[in-house]
Amino acid sequence: MANQVSESLSERTFQYQDSLPPLPVPSLESSLSKYLDAVRPFASEEEYQATVDTVRKFKEGVGPHLHKKLLQRAKTKRNWLEEWWFDTAYLEVRIPSQLNVNFGGPAPYLEHYWPPTEGTQLQRGSISLWHTLQYWDLIRTERLAPHKSGTSPLDMSQYRMLFCTCKVPGVKKDTIQNYFKTESEGPCPSHVVVMCRGRIFTFDAVHDGQILTPPELFRQLSYVKESCEGQPEGDGVAALTSEERTRWAKAREYLISIDPANETILETIQSSLFTVSLDDAKPYSTPENYTNMTLEALTGDPTIRWGDKSYNSLSFADGTFGSICDHAPYDAMVLVAFCHYVDQHIKDAEGKWMGSDTVRPMPLPEELVFTVDEKARRDISHAKQQYLETTQNLQLVCYAFTSFGKAAIKQRKLHPDTFVQLAMQLAYYRMHGGPGSCYETAMTRKFYHGRTETMRTCTQEAVHWCQAMLDPTCTADARRKALLLAFNKHNKLMAEAQNGKGFDRHLLGLYLIAKEEGLPTPDLFMDPLYVKSGGGGNFVLSSSLVGYTRVLGAVAPMVPQGYGFFYRITDDRVVLSITAWKSDPQTCAETLFRNLCGSMHDILQLATTSQL
Repeated sequence: MANQVSESLSERTFQYQDSLPPLPVPSLESSLSKYLDAVRPFASEEEYQATVDTVRKFKEGVGPHLHKKLLQRAKTKRNWLEEWWFDTAYLEVRIPSQLNVNFGGPAPYLEHYWPPTEGTQLQRGSISLWHTLQYWDLIRTERLAPHKSGTSPLDMSQYRMLFCTCKVPGVKKDTIQNYFKTESEGPCPSHVVVMCRGRIFTFDAVHDGQILTPPELFRQLSYVKESCEGQPEGDGVAALTSEERTRWAKAREYLISIDPANETILETIQSSLFTVSLDDAKPYSTPENYTNMTLEALTGDPTIRWGDKSYNSLSFADGTFGSICDHAPYDAMVLVAFCHYVDQHIKDAEGKWMGSDTVRPMPLPEELVFTVDEKARRDISHAKQQYLETTQNLQLVCYAFTSFGKAAIKQRKLHPDTFVQLAMQLAYYRMHGGPGSCYETAMTRKFYHGRTETMRTCTQEAVHWCQAMLDPTCTADARRKALLLAFNKHNKLMAEAQNGKGFDRHLLGLYLIAKEEGLPTPDLFMDPLYVKSGGGGNFVLSSSLVGYTRVLGAVAPMVPQGYGFFYRITDDRVVLSITAWKSDPQTCAETLFRNLCGSMHDILQLATTSQL
């Protein structure tokens, strides 16, 4: 099973990196044409004509100059977008990362061997930790099978960022510190950081060249837990990572100024493989309702989560698990692949450790104690306060829709992802009386260092179908034809986006060239329809399919009046996590979920009574 999930004996993890094609630049003509098509659903005829005029002026004016500059950049960089994307999407952003940018979610093990059970936290935690360390070792020794789309290899560079990686705050812009090395590149940090009740510990996960076994890891985790039980809580310095970025950068500089030893501790945390939180919460969940666990992962105790780490493993007191990750260094699919590996291995071993119970003599975990003063304590207190206020504003539901899943959808020869996306469009339309601008993640890993492209799912065809569904005079035949057109358009746009022919990243590039050249912002980006249709990160629906496994996550909405919408599809169910901000009176995650269930039934019924 290990080979099936991820191990490769013949191909090396990173062997195809040098042969991947560079990220292409689409033609200016095609991007502007696609942009006009994408804004159409949000415009009156008059507004649309005004935008057509703006686009024409851009095409006849500054557009070709910016495009030419972008092509020049693409000649010197194998991925013309990479650096810009890091900066504009993540590193220059000043809002707190935790909750606004990070993603997190429940670990899926409760669907087979680990339902919530008191008193199992450390024993299960040590097994989960061991499988995680095996995955690190697969990447380090380059035995993780390179991912492919058909026979074409995909970019694997993001897998270098899963371990030993941390974002470091800066006053104006953050940086990403990556300490990972493959075996052929040299030594790699192998220590883990464990947080419990506001305190921080570390130990090496490798002893005498061997990864610690679950009994040995159990010994280390038990030591941390026992050290904290019945003792006062620690200073909770980790809460600072949930702060607004510039404030956190200044608080960090202050910590270092108090005592140089603080800098050493920060370096230890940054370079660690990952962090483990021994969390006192008991977010009981069932395979039909993951709401509590997902909410706890995203909004739990900030004093035991280092929000800037690329991976925080959350081990809850009831023997369940979750995670929270910084989004800057990699996209969710990296975490999904890794979590699927751990899930599958726990399932194969029936949640047990089959090896030796021997515990070798080794050093106990060391506590990392920051020097703090009154000002530092005030900074921590402020961070906790703002984090609490934001988390209390987040509404989240994470439910399984169990009427049917991938099997029934594919039986009707429909694409499961497109099915859910169109159901979401109909649900939103019903609830809000009009179309919702929607971002769906399209993966561009066919290209060197490719990450994502925006696929705008609220097409003219989708809107026409929604209107047909809500028009009582419309015949079933007309609705079916409209549905088929919407499906075909969606599938076409998704394929184009994955092949480097989307338009959103191209437009971003043109905008950034203008900025770098000191030119005024082109009118195209000031156009009301640019924002209304989702441009500039203003999508009302921010959505992503996280795959066809048991792994799921969640993310906060992009905008105050929006929704975050993650989902996974298996043979017999669709599990959805939907978020909204309580401060917006128009949005409600619970109502959207209920509408979505109805919409999925509607599509299936429409497809069943016809021969789509």
